[in-house]
Amino acid sequence: MKDQRSIAKQQIENDIANKRYNPMNDVLFKFIFGRDERKNITIDLLNAILNRTGKQAINDIQFKNNEIVPFYEDDKLTRLDIFCITEDKTQIDVEVQLINKKNMERRSLFYWSQMYLMGLNKGEDYITLNPAITINILGHTIFPGEPLHSMYSIYNIKTGRRLNEDMELYFLEVPKFQKKPIDEMTRMERWLAYFSNTLNTKEMEELAMSDTAIKNAVNDTGIFMQDMEERLKYINRQMAIMDYNTDMRISREEGRVEGEKNADRRTALNMLKAKEPVEKIIQYTSLTEKEIQELAKQI
Repeated sequence: MKDQRSIAKQQIENDIANKRYNPMNDVLFKFIFGRDERKNITIDLLNAILNRTGKQAINDIQFKNNEIVPFYEDDKLTRLDIFCITEDKTQIDVEVQLINKKNMERRSLFYWSQMYLMGLNKGEDYITLNPAITINILGHTIFPGEPLHSMYSIYNIKTGRRLNEDMELYFLEVPKFQKKPIDEMTRMERWLAYFSNTLNTKEMEELAMSDTAIKNAVNDTGIFMQDMEERLKYINRQMAIMDYNTDMRISREEGRVEGEKNADRRTALNMLKAKEPVEKIIQYTSLTEKEIQELAKQI
């Protein structure tokens, strides 16, 4: 295991040396998209995801404390990846998630509700509530068959009428992105190409040259990697992600093996009840003669 971790760490170091970075690593993501000195990059990303242009475009944002204080002492503290407010008071939470914990739909709703309610002070009218938007940039697929860029809100299921525009939940399933010539990409597709981490060095250079905001993001990633403390955090986070995915793969494999074993036990029990010989049961299952004899005691 130690050797495997050493190999994995060396691979991450090699990727950094070759300027192959994972922009969805949350340490790097917050550095690029969560700081005032780079908010123009964030604004460009938000306008691309929300499809805001012209008079509807976001022109300015203010980053806020990403820790939302719970209403009650025993409530869960909400810590958002990036929390900002636009010039029209819309609250936006941007989350990046590489690990699939199979809870993103409810988690997104929880984060949205926390943002939405924090705008209402005691005694104020509901009209003072401001729209809230959650954006989830995912390194895995959660909606098979759906477009890679989805927006959810509240609609009448019969008429399709939207209740209001206060709720918007966006999901970007990055693995669904398919490469195409960069000069044929939309603004949203260029950002998806950036997050996909599938472009080679030449393609990434071409992408950066095609979009000023992405070029700035790429250049600032180089600045990030020159900071040894930030670089170490990035490496440690990459290692943690790899460890988690390895553990999940092993657990799934162990679960599959155990499931097959249980199926073999059920088959063997049925064959024993039918008075089938042990030799035949061995042929039809992966059980040993001793295991079959132990099962026979249950009959």
